[in-house]
Amino acid sequence: MEFAQQQEQWDHGASIGEDSSTVSDCESGVSATTTGEEQRQRRQNSDSFLVWLGEGDSVYDLLKTRFLHGLGALSSKAEILAIQRNACSDAVSQARLRSFLVYAEAVSKLRGGDSNVKYAWYGSSGENDVRGILSNGFSHVHGNSICLSPDDSPLQSVKSCAVGRDGVRHLILCRVILGRTEIVQADTKQCYPSCADYDSGVDSFSAPTKYMIWSSRMNTHVWPAYVLSFKVSSLKVEIEGYGRPTSPSVPFPTLISMLSKVSPQLDIALICKFYKARKEKKISRHELIEKVRQIAGDKLLFSIIKYYRAKKKPTSFQQARSKNGN
Repeated sequence: MEFAQQQEQWDHGASIGEDSSTVSDCESGVSATTTGEEQRQRRQNSDSFLVWLGEGDSVYDLLKTRFLHGLGALSSKAEILAIQRNACSDAVSQARLRSFLVYAEAVSKLRGGDSNVKYAWYGSSGENDVRGILSNGFSHVHGNSICLSPDDSPLQSVKSCAVGRDGVRHLILCRVILGRTEIVQADTKQCYPSCADYDSGVDSFSAPTKYMIWSSRMNTHVWPAYVLSFKVSSLKVEIEGYGRPTSPSVPFPTLISMLSKVSPQLDIALICKFYKARKEKKISRHELIEKVRQIAGDKLLFSIIKYYRAKKKPTSFQQARSKNGN
């Protein structure tokens, strides 16, 4: 079953319905059905407002499966250490959730019945960042906008995660009100929608890898639902054979292989994912090239292309043999 279809189950009852200001008992932190184990964990984590989920829990298993699937070639290198749920246990957190639901309903009315609520990953800068976001929202640590990754494509957010003690990183899985989206360039200085027709930004309509939420909407359109703590080993990513689509100068499989020798593993995994999307015709060839340029940088790509051309250029001896028909 698709991840998006599991939203109500994942939220333990929190949903956007006709009475959008109503928060489920479980998310409000006053559930009559909260287990003794959850209450104990909540007390232990009262400073961080988080409830630990254990292996075997349906939400834990769904999150783990979705996250690892989205990592692609990196999945075998990743180790999930903990998955925790926002307990929403204080009055301010409950007010933020109610605000989120109210805004989702408002956007739905504004956009013809579709608030376009998605799940998305945010790469945190560490434990203090996670604690600050849960306590104060996103706007206290961000500038013009906040960038998140779609739930099925966590690599961008994994890449932006700060590496803490013992190599641990923390992702926050958020519910995001996208509303009507517009294309936004990666280097944009934009801090609000280009006009009243739009609510958020994306880097692609067909296969987005970035959601952009503007500064004025960070605390109303983004709700931090879960925290996933994990490690990714520093081993090289194994490059899979992807077939025959090529660039004008270097076949993409060759380019990926050469980049893997000098680029971070997360960059390579991301490029592989975009190449796979191109093979499946989810993005255009031009979009693929632009994505690779953004990730690897023109300077490195130029050096690789130059090296490849020099390596493929026939020597004078080979040219002489060819002329002689040998």
